[in-house]
Amino acid sequence: MSVPETKFTQSGEVSIAYQVVGDGPLDLVMVPGFVSHLEQTWEDPSFSRFLMQLASFSRLILFDKRGTGLSDRISGQPTLEERMDDVRAVMDAVDSRQAALCGVSAGGPMSVLFAATYPDRASALVLYGSLVRGAWAPDFPWGPKPESAEFKEWLEGWRKEWGGPYGIEIRAPSMAEDETFRQWWAKYLRLSASPSAVIKIMEMNTAIDVRDILPTIRVPTLVLHRVGDRVVDFEQGRYLAKHIPGAKFAQLNGDDHSWWVGDSEAIVNEIQAFLTGEQPPVEIDRVLATVLFTDIVDSTKRAAEMGDSRWRDVLDSHNAVMLREIDRFRGRAIRSTGDGYLAVFDGPGRAIRCGFAVGRELSQLGIEVRAGLHTGEIDLMGEDVGGIAVNIAARVLAEAGANEVWVSRTVKDLVVGSGVKFSERGNYDLKGVPGEWNLFSIES
Repeated sequence: MSVPETKFTQSGEVSIAYQVVGDGPLDLVMVPGFVSHLEQTWEDPSFSRFLMQLASFSRLILFDKRGTGLSDRISGQPTLEERMDDVRAVMDAVDSRQAALCGVSAGGPMSVLFAATYPDRASALVLYGSLVRGAWAPDFPWGPKPESAEFKEWLEGWRKEWGGPYGIEIRAPSMAEDETFRQWWAKYLRLSASPSAVIKIMEMNTAIDVRDILPTIRVPTLVLHRVGDRVVDFEQGRYLAKHIPGAKFAQLNGDDHSWWVGDSEAIVNEIQAFLTGEQPPVEIDRVLATVLFTDIVDSTKRAAEMGDSRWRDVLDSHNAVMLREIDRFRGRAIRSTGDGYLAVFDGPGRAIRCGFAVGRELSQLGIEVRAGLHTGEIDLMGEDVGGIAVNIAARVLAEAGANEVWVSRTVKDLVVGSGVKFSERGNYDLKGVPGEWNLFSIES
């Protein structure tokens, strides 16, 4: 068949390649796994047939993530936040106001974050073979141990064997002996990414953890997972379905991770039935956001020393800097707290950069501030916000010192690949918030 036309759109300074197939009544955005290549995809008959089946009932929107395929190569690791921006850019380019997101494997965590952050743009969420957490933990035994010799050997294998059909035995075991498929798979990998790029992607994937985000998802969700999946343990699928409110779980037979091989028709049927059936309307009064609280250190003492008039001048300068920087980092200033601000952001990385920027700008004016951040579900109350996430961010702020930016573990886990350096500050009992909270300060 002929390859669909590839077009490009800008996401910040990065060009993102995309294609549109079909003209069905609903938009479906495919969020690929670790690597992809839009045009090589169509060279495999089973993959092209699978995509055309999806396009038979949808307007199918395909794209290559930044750093892979036909999209711009980048230095460093892309963050989940940047990848969310890429999806929005592609949706805007094709005039898609709202779409179902289908996150595959390592594309699942970003899809989860997108659906929780922008429920007005995500009509539904489909997750296939998706990660929840990329690495083993005492309370999450379904991932590799990055510090183990076995994992390091596996990672080095990708570097040494890249260019051949590496990984086919675990990603598509049912096709591992098919020579035509092996040749296609090897070329697909070569065109999708360089050896060094794929190592960075793998390292990022092992650092992913979106467990805290799952309860905040409010859009209809379908979780699909093959019982014998050799790449992402079946129990990760169970975990997703258990912790996303109202999620439907479809247990599939087979041990292929690549979803267009094996019994792919069963996957298409599940997706079509889920997306074309009548879904209950979603009331958007709660969204995922990163909450930033700031305040001026020792403000009461400084006000008494300076007097009302001089202190008013200090506050005016402070407020001007705060509003300018919040706007620059795409945040929304909710309200002044007298000697600080409450603001919300659609990405934790932007909130961190804003916290740093205001600290730097205000220190040049002789004003010391501190900041606290937490990512969680907030209640939308007209122009105001509320909810436990707001309370937690306020409590995190209370632990920070002068010229410090402190964050919860949830924030830290969501900025993997951003280059932000953290220092662990220990576990804290936050007033009015159940449990112990692991907090971190930002070093750079």
